[in-house]
Amino acid sequence: MSNSNRVVVITGGGAGIGLAIAQAFAENDDQVAILDLSQEKLDQASESHKNIHGFACDIQNETMIKETIHAVHEQLGTIDVLINNAGLQRIHTVEEFPLEDWNLVVGTILTGTFLMTKYALPDMQQSKWGRIITISSSHGRRPDMYKSAYIAAKYGQIGFTNTVAMENAQNGITANSILPGPTQTTLIQNQLSELAEEDCTTEQEALETHILGAQWMKELVQPEEIASLALFLASDGAAKITGEAIGVTSGE
Repeated sequence: MSNSNRVVVITGGGAGIGLAIAQAFAENDDQVAILDLSQEKLDQASESHKNIHGFACDIQNETMIKETIHAVHEQLGTIDVLINNAGLQRIHTVEEFPLEDWNLVVGTILTGTFLMTKYALPDMQQSKWGRIITISSSHGRRPDMYKSAYIAAKYGQIGFTNTVAMENAQNGITANSILPGPTQTTLIQNQLSELAEEDCTTEQEALETHILGAQWMKELVQPEEIASLALFLASDGAAKITGEAIGVTSGE
């Protein structure tokens, strides 16, 4: 398999880390299908590079996933690389966590990863080549307050991805997780007011306590740094790297 001209599917590809990954693969001459709920984000991302193609999809909806993968096949071909990136955050203490919010976070992050992987794997198994890269989080190995659903889902993603790696180790398919630390995205910015409210502190104090406090470098990770690692893990140079969870955390 060439290290370019592949079909790459990225969930949550309309902004943030997902968009940075999409642009990196597009610049690498891959054909990139980005999935997102926001048609506006899809349109903007698709306009940013000729190799990026937007598909509206709710990755908690099995029927929509099947239809979207069919559409990707029709437009771009069979899937070579899957990036499970979609995620969201809700901030509550455990005793006050609404079940609706719990189900939304776990459904998007963990169930979405399962469904996308389930329906992308047959293409890779038939080709005897594939790369599955799950964007977990440093919270997949280190908890934090008020984020129980997110952390449970991120821990779960790593275990699930490692199982996929083991089951497909003889099929030319690798599966790995990337664990970003706090990254310069709107997801982080949107958390600060909620974290400050829970702690009864300022947003700056919340940034220091929950976002940068555990970091050695005291710097947010840039989305492009995550994209660089994803591009490497999808290459033939990473053919023997599977079942790994690799942190990009600014040290922690």
